[in-house]
Amino acid sequence: MTPAINAAVRSLGGDFLAGAFGRSFQHWSQAAAGLRGLFTWDDLNDLVARHRLDAPRLRLFNDGEQVPPYEYLHTSVTKRTEIRQRIEPSGLHRQISAGASLVLDAVDKLHPGVQELAEALERHFRTDVQANLYASWHPTEAFGTHWDDHDTVIFQLEGAKRWNLYGATRTDPLRLDVEAPEKPEGPPLAVVVLQAGDMLYVPRGWWHKVAATEGRSLHLTCGLTPATGHHLLVWLAGQLLHSPTLRANVPTVVGPAERTAYAEQLRKEVSEALHPHVVSELAASLDARDPGRPAPSLPYIGDVPADHSLVLALTTARAALEGTDEAVVLRAAGHEWELHTSVRPALEALVSGARLPFGELAERSGLTVEQVAALATELVSKDAAAVSQPR
Repeated sequence: MTPAINAAVRSLGGDFLAGAFGRSFQHWSQAAAGLRGLFTWDDLNDLVARHRLDAPRLRLFNDGEQVPPYEYLHTSVTKRTEIRQRIEPSGLHRQISAGASLVLDAVDKLHPGVQELAEALERHFRTDVQANLYASWHPTEAFGTHWDDHDTVIFQLEGAKRWNLYGATRTDPLRLDVEAPEKPEGPPLAVVVLQAGDMLYVPRGWWHKVAATEGRSLHLTCGLTPATGHHLLVWLAGQLLHSPTLRANVPTVVGPAERTAYAEQLRKEVSEALHPHVVSELAASLDARDPGRPAPSLPYIGDVPADHSLVLALTTARAALEGTDEAVVLRAAGHEWELHTSVRPALEALVSGARLPFGELAERSGLTVEQVAALATELVSKDAAAVSQPR
């Protein structure tokens, strides 16, 4: 993790987690000053030119309405009858000149620096993170007043954006909900102007509208998807599949006494399963099963060679360690390894997001490079790590 990313993520700990997280917005002035060059206009030009960014991956919005893709995309059919779309720069420029803003979804999957930021947030919040890029040139609002079904952390990279924040009209709304939130009335609760280098946190369900103040603006919005109580109960039902009560048919065609007895037995078993440590167990299970961002290790498709210079990195930011004086347990990408406690320092570095050469791993763990290569082979075979050449 770079020092700039580390500094920004540190702002999201301590008092923020205890106070604002999930409850209220928070603005940090210049907490992300070191990230101003993380993603540039040249980076955006390069991604648009080199990647197939079909709608809705890349979208344009103007005054709350989505610009029809045919206004800036050219559609063609290949000799294999595959329909492809490519950006028409002249059409893109024309729509932007008319007031449109550009949105590029999941830029963390396209840009190494943004991926590193997203992984740092995943490591910190223990949840999936997607980073979307927003580029604006005019004070026209792209989306109008709206809310998101996930918490967001915003990093202003260039220019300035005015955020009108109205609060929530429904507590913790969901994408698929039983009731839609009502639109807010009256003036905003707060107006925050983000300058380049600023950070902003907006909780799920908070209505907001956003516009550039003057000139062009570039910002990243990192969406967090923490587990809800619904996720907990669904996970708990899976944990209780060994129970004869859960496995039995629900007594829908018998008398009231049988129905009542079944419901009481089910209530008892679920109540017992909701013990004080159940949230910690869910968190550990979600971390252990998170697939992360799997990456190939080409050209090494079998046993990884014992090369001091080869680099090993875990492919999930939510890998976890635990253990005793005799052994350490690594859980990552749905698998588990029990290793000698001497390798803990090396594993701690990997779990923190470090990319380490085999030679350094050997020094930290007391293993030979051959043993490190064997461990790397095992981790790669389970999609929990990737091996690469030194950069």
